[in-house]
Amino acid sequence: MYTSRKKIHKDKDAEPTEFEESVAQAFFDLENTNQELKSDLKDLYINSAVQVDVSGNRKAVVVHVPYRLRKGFRKIHVRLVRELEKKFSGKDVVLIASRRIVRPPKKGSAAQRPRSRTLTAVHEAMLEDIVLPAEIVGKRVRYRIDGSKIMKVFLDPKERNNTEYKLDSFAAVYRKLSGKDVVFEYPVAEA
Repeated sequence: MYTSRKKIHKDKDAEPTEFEESVAQAFFDLENTNQELKSDLKDLYINSAVQVDVSGNRKAVVVHVPYRLRKGFRKIHVRLVRELEKKFSGKDVVLIASRRIVRPPKKGSAAQRPRSRTLTAVHEAMLEDIVLPAEIVGKRVRYRIDGSKIMKVFLDPKERNNTEYKLDSFAAVYRKLSGKDVVFEYPVAEA
């Protein structure tokens, strides 16, 4: 068990679940077998992993990585996700940095919370992590007559080939993590 245990560090020394251990084992296998990822994966580890149901019988694997290591994961994001999707065949893999939401300070308190710890900021950053390699080029919030609200997110068309088949997974993962409905689209090119 020493092998995969060094690839997962849970908060408060909690025991990893069986699924998290399988994801950690996949990271360890990639580090040992894939020469181009070996040096980059050496110092990287994950916090947790969850499986999310997408429409029909499809599933997505959400891997939470430490906030401090997000730049290291972003460098190898495309290659790492491609290799992990091979290992978990038929499942989309999404890497998300673990961020903490801090409650607003009490009245009369001199302590200020950082803007990056607000609910809105954390949800925005989570949205950007979910759609990575693509970039968000626009957002619209649509209010329906019944009072419900849906957010339309427009992604960069340059990454359409890498992300188009995952749009349902992106929406399901964001709904699971934040509780907000979102629709991902590509802007219509005007000729």
